[in-house]
Amino acid sequence: MANGTQFDEYQSVMLTTLADGELHSGQEIANKLGVSRTAVWKHLQKLEAAGIALETVKGKGYRIVGGLELLDAATIQHHLPAHSRALLTRLEVLASASSTNDQVLSQARQAGSGYVCLAEQQTAGRGRRGRQWISPFGKNIYLSAGWEYEGGAAVLEGLSLAVGVAIVKAFSAAGIPGVQLKWPNDVLWQGKKLAGVLLEMSGDASGRCYVVVGIGINVEMSEHDAKDISQQWVDLHSIARENSKNNPGRNLLAALLIEQLFSVLESYAGKRFVAYKNDWQALNAFSNQPVILTTSNETFSGKMSGVTDAGALVLDCDGQEKVFYGGEVSLRGVSGDT
Repeated sequence: MANGTQFDEYQSVMLTTLADGELHSGQEIANKLGVSRTAVWKHLQKLEAAGIALETVKGKGYRIVGGLELLDAATIQHHLPAHSRALLTRLEVLASASSTNDQVLSQARQAGSGYVCLAEQQTAGRGRRGRQWISPFGKNIYLSAGWEYEGGAAVLEGLSLAVGVAIVKAFSAAGIPGVQLKWPNDVLWQGKKLAGVLLEMSGDASGRCYVVVGIGINVEMSEHDAKDISQQWVDLHSIARENSKNNPGRNLLAALLIEQLFSVLESYAGKRFVAYKNDWQALNAFSNQPVILTTSNETFSGKMSGVTDAGALVLDCDGQEKVFYGGEVSLRGVSGDT
């Protein structure tokens, strides 16, 4: 793990040892760490406190049931094509972060374009409108990437939608079918939320600025971890099982995401959203369907006609077109799907 993690050297070694899902005796772990059995037990408590489910089998040892595929920077870079590796200025993998967006924003001035941060767990992950993003340890993808632009917010119109297209392309490359997009920041599968995008910006709103693209993906969520999620959700593990496919590894998936994300970020200032509009329209989960759109003080009903060249939503309200931009806007189908 990179610096900034919440685990010390002993706990990191212990986590790596137990990640294979096999039983390891307390004595084996103690010998590997060069500590007492009592110290092993204390370090195990630290792992459990981070939300890692450990099983103790009397007389045999300890294990993480089902194992964990820990994120590894070298493995992710190995999966990247040469052009993406050339654009990657820094790749950081943390055991824990308040949020990966916060981490990238804090390093914006030094890191510049091409800085990517992933975390095994977020302690204060967030989605749109300040909602909490549930972030169990070692199960999902929490990834943020930073990029510098000239021209401020105007250059970034529609970027979150273009990022959605990039995510679907990464899923497709990983063998995950049937993924759709919900304006402006959600990624769905059969109407259930699979992933989300959160963009944050620092710098000059009309000049040189730094945008952070945060992506959260449900890879393998338990019902217990998701008990506080208020909307329908799905994870890649369930989708793969339903389609008789192997669940893509998190390191490979992270590499596919970085590849597709960099493809968008590198050229977005010149292309703008219009270059991704047709792809987004083809993936629109509510295309030509009746929807209900709620702003901070009004509610509108109509048929979703699509999006503009700048990524704004176009709503057909009894033959009258209304255009809505991002911000405090909620969209749902008339059946109640959010």
